[in-house]
Amino acid sequence: MSDPVDRTASHGTEELRPRPHGTEELRPRPHGTEELRPRPQYGEYATPEEQRARIQQPDLTRLLDTGQDPDALHGAPAGTAVAAAVKDEAPIRRGRFVDRVATIALLVYGLVNVVTGIPGMINYESYVGTVFSLLGVDAQLSDPAAGRPWGLAAALLLAIGWLATAYLSWRSLRRGRVTWWIPLVAGIVFTFVSGILLMVPIVSDPTVWNAILDTAR
Repeated sequence: MSDPVDRTASHGTEELRPRPHGTEELRPRPHGTEELRPRPQYGEYATPEEQRARIQQPDLTRLLDTGQDPDALHGAPAGTAVAAAVKDEAPIRRGRFVDRVATIALLVYGLVNVVTGIPGMINYESYVGTVFSLLGVDAQLSDPAAGRPWGLAAALLLAIGWLATAYLSWRSLRRGRVTWWIPLVAGIVFTFVSGILLMVPIVSDPTVWNAILDTAR
């Protein structure tokens, strides 16, 4: 088997010289420099033009592996990303505005009901008379004064319930959460509980209860 040879240029001619085993083939650098460097085992060294093109167009796979945005390296796509973010945020802002309006409307409606309902609850006799008139019941409480504490309790519950609802709704709105359901659910719950308190003296009076049952028949 013949020994590898090394080729060097001399006066436009090529001279073949034997190359020892284990040595790397050397070639001169461009531009006539005399310094020699090892020849790569596979392929060839990149030219200066190829190196500059490589620097201007970085490897996208390497950028993605390091968590960088390839589009951010170019000036134009950055504006596109900002525009897309603004476009996505627009429906969220509209949704928050609608939620805020609905929440405030429900709170105002609840406040009106509380303010107009509390005087009737405090004057429990008048409240019972109105209820009996609506039901078509011809009866009176045996002890009208016994129902007054229950009317006060119902009125106090409604007032405290509205204040608590308004506070929770305000905190939820500040955190950017969906809030309209808070005054809706709270209004149903507090109205139901206050109604039960107002009915306790009525169902506790046997005479009134029997009159209601007779009317129902």
